[in-house]
Amino acid sequence: MFEATRRDGVCRLGRPDTRWLSTGYAGGESRADAAFNVTVPEGWPETDLDAYVERRLSSAGFDERGPTLLTGVGQEHARRARFGPVGVVATAGVSNPAELPIDGDPSERDDESDTADVTAGGDGGDPTGTVNVFVGTTRSLEPGALANLVAVAAEAKAATLLDRCGAPGTTTDAVVAACDPTGDPVTFSGSATEVGNAARVCVRDAVLASLDSRYDDDPIPRCVDEASYGVVADDRATVSPI
Repeated sequence: MFEATRRDGVCRLGRPDTRWLSTGYAGGESRADAAFNVTVPEGWPETDLDAYVERRLSSAGFDERGPTLLTGVGQEHARRARFGPVGVVATAGVSNPAELPIDGDPSERDDESDTADVTAGGDGGDPTGTVNVFVGTTRSLEPGALANLVAVAAEAKAATLLDRCGAPGTTTDAVVAACDPTGDPVTFSGSATEVGNAARVCVRDAVLASLDSRYDDDPIPRCVDEASYGVVADDRATVSPI
C-alpha cells in the first residue's frame, strides 16, 4: 500500500492521489501523494507546528505535503505489516500511558500514582510515548468506511497495548487511515469485513514489532507508576437511565 522512505528523522509514506483521514495535527480529510511521520527531539519546544513541519520536511528533501504526525519515537523503530488489501506502518513508545481503570474504587489509589505528571506527554513533557499508526487499503472506501477504519485501527492498537503495557494508549496517540480512490469499492470496514480484519491483524503486528524494537534494551512500562509520564482517568461520571 505505502512506499516508505526514511531519512533525517522523517518517514515518508507515499502512494499517488490517495484519500487520507488523519486524527493528528492539522488533521481531517485530504487528498495527497504522501503522508509523513516526523520524529521530534527530546525537550521539543516548538509551538508553531506549521512552520516546524515545513522546515523538517524541506530539510529532509521532501517536496510534497500531506498528513503529518509527530512523535518522539525514532523512525528506526518504524515497522510495516501487510496482509490482504491492507498495509500498516507504526511507531510505538509508551513512556506516557493513559490508563482507564474499569473496576475498583478510585479513592483507593495512591495519591502519587494517579498524578504521574498529567500535563506531560505531548504537551510539554518528553514525547517519546506516542503511538502513531498509518493504515491504508487498496480498496476504495465509502466516507463512513474510511472513518470507521480509524476506529478499527484504534481498537486494534488499544488491544495490543493493553496486553503489553496495561494501558489502551498514550496521551498523544494518532491514526491516519488511507484508501485508493481507484480501487474496488467497499461500503463497510468493520472488524468482520476483509478490510477490517486485515487492518486489525496489521495494526497488531506492526505495533508489536515497533514496541519490540523500541524496548529491545529497556523494560517496557507496565503501568503509569513505572512510566516517565502518564494519566489515569479514575474519575466517575454520573450515570442514569434515559
